[in-house]
Amino acid sequence: MEVKRKVYEYAQNVQSPYLFPSRKGERPITPTQAYRQLNKAAEFAGVEHVGNHTLRKTFGYWFYKATKDIAMLQRILHHSHPSVTLRYIGITEEETNNVLKHFSVFVHNQY
Repeated sequence: MEVKRKVYEYAQNVQSPYLFPSRKGERPITPTQAYRQLNKAAEFAGVEHVGNHTLRKTFGYWFYKATKDIAMLQRILHHSHPSVTLRYIGITEEETNNVLKHFSVFVHNQY
């Protein structure tokens, strides 16, 4: 993945506490500038409906998929309740029920 490698290299070489530092001193870029740049990247990639919260929600979704730790994600995102976090990242009750249908404590055991 060429893009992933380039983004990783960029992140490793940033000489700032911010991933996207402003050219006007030691501050991050503004939310407006972040929105503009994010939409340029989305247009280039053919993705519609991208906003500043898209990255936050995407991070939350993939963090949850990888860890299933909704309590930790709730704390990271500063939400008041796990149900708020699940709704925010788009995990529906139907998806939760589908996971439970296939869950068994005996799947990974050799007894």
